[in-house]
This record gives sequence, C-alpha cells and structure tokens, in this order.
Amino acid sequence: MTALLGSTGPITSNAPASTVDVTKSGTTDQQIMLSLPTIHCAGCMSRVERCLMALPDVSSARVNLTLKRVQIIAAPTVAVGDLVNALSDAGFEAYELDSASIAVNGSDDAGRHLLLRLAVAGFAMMNVMLLSVAIWSGASDATRDLFHWISAAIALPAVAFSAQPFFVSAWTALRVWHLNMDVPISVAIILASAVSVLETAQSGEYAYFDAAVSLTFFLLAGRYLDHRTRQVAKSAAQQLAALEIPRATRRDGQIVDVADLKVGDEIVVALGCRIPTDGQIIDGSSDLDRSFITGETAPIAAGPGQQVYAADVNLTGPLTVRVDAVAEDSSLRRIANLVAMAETARHRYASLADRAAQIYAPLVHVLALIAFLGWFAGTGDARLAVNIAVAVLIITCPCALGLAVPAVTTAASGRLFQSGLLIKNATALERLAEIDTVVFDKTGTLTMGTPECADPTDIPQHALQIALALAQKSVHPLAQSLAKKLRQSGLSPAVVTDLVESPGLGVCAMFNGQSVRLGHADWTNADPVGGTATYLKIGDAVPVAFRFEDRLRPGARACAQQLQAQGKTLIVLSGDAPDAVADVAGRLGIERYVSGVQPDKKASYVRQLGQDGHKVLMIGDGLNDAAALAEAQVSISPASALEVTRVVSDMVLIGQSLDAVAKATKVAGDATSRIRENFAIAAVYNLIAVPIALAGFATPLVAALAMSASSITVSLNALRLVRR
Repeated sequence: MTALLGSTGPITSNAPASTVDVTKSGTTDQQIMLSLPTIHCAGCMSRVERCLMALPDVSSARVNLTLKRVQIIAAPTVAVGDLVNALSDAGFEAYELDSASIAVNGSDDAGRHLLLRLAVAGFAMMNVMLLSVAIWSGASDATRDLFHWISAAIALPAVAFSAQPFFVSAWTALRVWHLNMDVPISVAIILASAVSVLETAQSGEYAYFDAAVSLTFFLLAGRYLDHRTRQVAKSAAQQLAALEIPRATRRDGQIVDVADLKVGDEIVVALGCRIPTDGQIIDGSSDLDRSFITGETAPIAAGPGQQVYAADVNLTGPLTVRVDAVAEDSSLRRIANLVAMAETARHRYASLADRAAQIYAPLVHVLALIAFLGWFAGTGDARLAVNIAVAVLIITCPCALGLAVPAVTTAASGRLFQSGLLIKNATALERLAEIDTVVFDKTGTLTMGTPECADPTDIPQHALQIALALAQKSVHPLAQSLAKKLRQSGLSPAVVTDLVESPGLGVCAMFNGQSVRLGHADWTNADPVGGTATYLKIGDAVPVAFRFEDRLRPGARACAQQLQAQGKTLIVLSGDAPDAVADVAGRLGIERYVSGVQPDKKASYVRQLGQDGHKVLMIGDGLNDAAALAEAQVSISPASALEVTRVVSDMVLIGQSLDAVAKATKVAGDATSRIRENFAIAAVYNLIAVPIALAGFATPLVAALAMSASSITVSLNALRLVRR
C-alpha cells in the first residue's frame, strides 16, 4: 500500500458534483460543498463568496470559516471543476466534499441537549435559591412547608430532566459492575431529592432541593465545557470518505459512481483532475502531483504502464486509466482503516479525571455508609441517620472534581488560541505535557509546501526572457513558480512561436529560428544538478538549470530550538527525496531524519516509537500523515492542511508560525499542574467538609455554600493559567 493524500495544488473533479436537490422557485438546483483549507479570515470569506456569486447560474455561496467549507447552490449545469478553477484563479485551494457524508455528521444534537438541560437547571436553581433565602431567614411552620413544596414543584421536574446525562452514565457503569464519577453524583441527587420530599411531607426543618439542583447545574456546566472541546473531533475515517471522488467517467463517456467501477474498467482522467481510484495508465502522458501520496513536492512524469493511486492529481495531460482496485481495496480506503484503528487505540488514554474517579467514587459511598451506620447505631433514629448520610453524599459529591479539568482546559484553550493554536480534544493538554519526542513532517509543515524558484544566477537576460515565455504558457507547478519569479524581477517574455506543451516532459517552441525547450533533464539532455530543478535548452547550447526550494515555515527555527532546549528529541519523517529532507533538517539543526517514507510506514514508525516507551507529538499537514497523526500520543496540524488531517489532529495551528508549538508544550505542563492543583483543592475541601458532615452539622445551607465555594475556588485557580 502506498497511497495517501497531501495538500498542494487545487483539485478539480473529473465528474459532476456530489449533489443534493434543492427546489427553489420551481427549479431544481444542486448543492455543492467544497473544502477551503487556506482561508483564515473574514476577508477570505468575502472574496470566496464574491468570486462564486460572480459565476453564472450560482444562486448562493455561504462560507463557514470555522469548518473551512463553502456550501454552494447552483444550477444543474454548473460543474464542480468550473467552481474550483474559479477559486484557484482567485488564489484559493478548493477540494470537493461528498455532501451526503458530511451531512450525516454535521449536527451537534448532544451539545444542544446539554445546553438546554443546563439552562433548565440554571433557571430552577435561581428560583429555588430565592425560596431558600426565605427559609434560611427564619420562615417556619406552614410558611416553611409551603416554600418547601413550591421548591419541590420547581426542583423535581428540573432535576429529572437536567440530570439525565448523569443518570444514564451511572446506570451504564453499574450494569457492568463498574463505578465512575457519575455514580456518586446520581446517588447524591436522587437521595437528596427523595429525602427532601420525605422531610417536606413530615414538616421537617431541612430540605436539600437547592443543593440538588445547584449540584446538577454546576456539573452540567463542566460537562458542557468538556463536550465543546470534544465536539470538533469527529471521525477522520468519515472525513476521508467525504474526500473520495463520488463519480468517474468511463472511456465510452458514461458517468458512473466510483462504487460501481469494476476491476478492468477503463476511465478517463481529464487535465487538472484527481484520479478517483487505483489503476494503471494505458494511454496518455502527464505529470502527476503525488504529494498526496509521498509528500514529495516535485511532480513526477507518468506514462503508459505506470501505476497511479487514488487522489493523485493529473497536472498536464489527459490520461486513460485501467482500474485495478476498487471499494475497500483502494489505497484511500486502506488508509482510512488505518486512521480509524489508530484513533480507537489513542482514545484508550485514561484522563486524570477518569483516574481520580476510580479512587474517589467508592470512597464517597463508603463514607456515606459509615455515616448512616454510625448515626443509626448511636441514636437508633433512622430518619436522622439517612439525613446525615445524604448530607455526606452532597458535601463530598465531586462538584469541584467535575469542574477541575474543563475549567483548566477552557482557560488553556483561550491562552493557546491567542498564540495561534486551537485545542480540539479534551485530553490533548494532558497528553501533550507527557511528550518527550517530536516528529515533524517536512512538506507543508516545516516548509510552506510550495516550491519557489531560487534567484537565477549567471543566466543571460535573453535566456531568462525565453524561459518566461515558455513557463507562462505551461500548467506545470514548477513552470508557474518560475514564471512568477521572473515576472517579479521585471522581465518581459521573449517572442516565441510554435509553442507546444508535451505532457510529462515540458514545453518547446521556436525562437529566432532555433528550438528552445523548458522541462525535465532527460528531455533537454541536461546533467541533473540534484534537488528540484527544471532545465532550459536553447538550440545546441548547454542547458541551464533553474533550482527550486521549499521555503521554511515562519517560526520553524525558533520552534526547533525551543523544543530542544526543553529536552525534546526531534525527528523529521518525510516521504520526500533524501537530499531535500537532509537540507531542511540541516537548516533547522535537527540531527535525526528519515526520507522516502510511505504513509503506512510513517504510521508504523510512530507506533514503534510509542512501543519503545516514547511519548510522541506528531506534526503534519498531509493526508499521507493522517495515520501517523492518529498513532501519536498527541498531534498537531496546520490550518492549511486538508480537512481530514485537521480533524484527526488534537490541535490545529491557526497561524503560519510554528513557534506556537513550543509555547503549547509549556502551557500543557502548566495546565496539567493546574489540574492536579484543582484535585488537591478538592481533596482539601473534602478533608474539611467531611468531618463537618459526619458530625451532623451539614445543613442544606452549609452543603450549598460548600459546593459553591469549592467550584469557585477551582475556577479561580484555572484562571491563573490565563494570567501567566
């Protein structure tokens, strides 16, 4: 297996768009969804929407900056390729997504339900607290009973609705004879409510309606914060499926679903299009952008008999391909399976909160049982013993523990967002604090991912003008980069005639009666100079070389130096050529590097590091990095990466500079310290509160004040992270 995708160059589809019919004003339009990995601001949104709305038969274009997507409503005659080409001309990369696959996972019902339950609990808490003030102020007898019954009418339905996430989680754990943090929470809420009703019915002095509903509210707040950090992290395997081309064109012109292709079918791949499945070229020559497979920036020449893979980009000429792998056998699907398995393994990480729950949950129940048995044995009053046991449960209920992690995660997320990093996974900071090894992809991560022409030296001006005339007429990425460089230097193109582009070779023309060529070394009879280069041959003269290099990403040197100063081991892991990888590693002072690594081997390399006891941070941008990103202890991808790569990563680098990565490792250490401090605060709180409850002094007022004080203390401690 050798295939996965990268992120260089806009892609067009050689098939009609994946569509959803939208009826509007009596006509049936199609809905098209494109990924826009390079947009980063409101200005980009406006430019994309204006560009698309200027096209004929496009009735709507709405950009989602957070998801880096645009949703387009257009007439059935509009082709996805035309939309992508228009965005490419405007300077934006665009990739077709399968609308049906995205729609299945597009809603956040769980988040809306949590927010609704939180709102109900908050409303009930405020009203019950107002009634409790009157009771705490001295209301007695019939007045006190009336306020208790009104509190019950408000609190019981609110708790029954709002606390369902804790009840369901606790029951799920108990069914398999396990304990989690939701078990003591659920027991405390249920017993507090039940005992309060019993006390109210018997005209008792105390009731715990306010404590029950307050506990529900505070814990729901923590649960919602935790959910928001997880919501973005959807299955990368599903995102990979959304990137697959939905249809292909057979040689006879018939358009079919890729799923219906059979081994041996012959399909046509137009100029500039993505290859939809693995196969072999049987007709045509072209250059292929295989950065999606290997991460190597230089396009490769391809001709009859050569193997191609799903998501290769056909750059310079039409191809006819014989299909030799479909459905689950395609390279893209195999990579999707690798990503899914790696994600499952990484999700087994036990967070600090989970580990604390394994100790805390049984301890709480034992204390409550001791309180009941002790007071019942000493007084013989079952009612008093139950009341004190419930007070112990409420006092020791893990409200502070429930907020300890979400409060710190939210504070750290805000601090890192200001530095240019977006945290997507709730346990990412904990895992990042443990890392000792950092593995970098090269192309698009340590470098910007687009080859730039180096300043040409010792080349006559007339040769530069000829090179510009040839390069500006080519669709090859290196030729386009060369033309851009020469135009920036103020040159004007020479006048050439009979210009012809030979796919997979280069561009030739006539200049003053002699043949001129710009292209591959073999085609121009040039001696290769090493690295990425294209060659110009004028008549019988010795060819001259134009060299290309991938510019370092801003902050790459500072990031490498700071991580090494922190004692981290740095490794460059790339599918690019050895000399290109060695050059970048040398410029950054990184001693360990591995080149020519296929996507599955990348994942195996990272997995082996983990098995050897290393805690690995993987930083990559291409889909050829997706499986390795999922295998790592924690992973980061740039915002310019394709959507699936961003999805599988725990953090996304919003800005261009890599120095935010080194800051993140420092913040992660601070955040983990704050989490442990919050656990210590909760422990100290319990050391003080438990004796009070066991001694029988934990009235509802004391319980409510204790819970609020612990929650506020934990939140204030988390805010120290922001101030630092």
